Amino acid sequence: MQQATPLPWKLEDIDFSRLDAVKARADEDLLCLICASSFIESGSDLYTRNLVEHYQGDAAVQAWLGAQWEQEELQHGRALATYIRHAWPGFDWDRAFADFLAEYSTVCTTEELESRRGLEMAARCVVETGTASLYRAIHSLTEEPVLKELTEHIKSDEVRHYSHFYKYFRDYEAREHNGRWRVLGALIRRMREIRNEDGDIALRHVFAWRHPEYNDNPHAFKQASERIYALVRRNLPAEMMVKMLLKPLNLPPRIHAGLQRPLTRLSQRLVLH
Repeated sequence: MQQATPLPWKLEDIDFSRLDAVKARADEDLLCLICASSFIESGSDLYTRNLVEHYQGDAAVQAWLGAQWEQEELQHGRALATYIRHAWPGFDWDRAFADFLAEYSTVCTTEELESRRGLEMAARCVVETGTASLYRAIHSLTEEPVLKELTEHIKSDEVRHYSHFYKYFRDYEAREHNGRWRVLGALIRRMREIRNEDGDIALRHVFAWRHPEYNDNPHAFKQASERIYALVRRNLPAEMMVKMLLKPLNLPPRIHAGLQRPLTRLSQRLVLH
């Protein structure tokens, strides 16, 4: 296994004493979203194992996944968890995450991956598009200085991850010749998966521990989660998302322009609807 490469930034260099508690706690919905994101990022080792198994025999991809991608994703999880611990000192993050992981591990399996390796790389581009856009949206929403710094770092990491997955996608596409229709199908399937599973599971466990009164009131949870998703959608960088989503399709300029508007609407559903 390749030795881990140096991280582009270190959690230890973030000064959490600068955290403005008043600004951090001013928006409960935003904190719920950050906490849900911390759960998903902290489960990246599970997803990495699935991907490493899926790319058995491709030493370059496996090495990058284990030595770089996983390490950076797990640092995102630690950073966001640390932020939540400072903003919500009474929130039992460890037990809430354990509950989340117990459920998430049942749906995060190799069976969920695309059968063709190139198509899974295209699907990973969707995930990185969603995360980069999410953190850019959070960055624009908050005035809290530590969260501003964290989301700038994380967003930059996710854009760089996209570039790696896109490169691997192009390498596999040259061998597999999947074509635009198959690639488009993979992109749409992964959009639906993100919207319907990961975020909902994470948010449910955030609310189960932060607002246990919601546990017996599905309507209250639905209202709260829809409010959070609406907050994100209003602040998504739609132009950036569409550009990233269209790239694996390698469309002629005229068709690309024609799809810009409908895909802008579709992209607003990427980070959960």
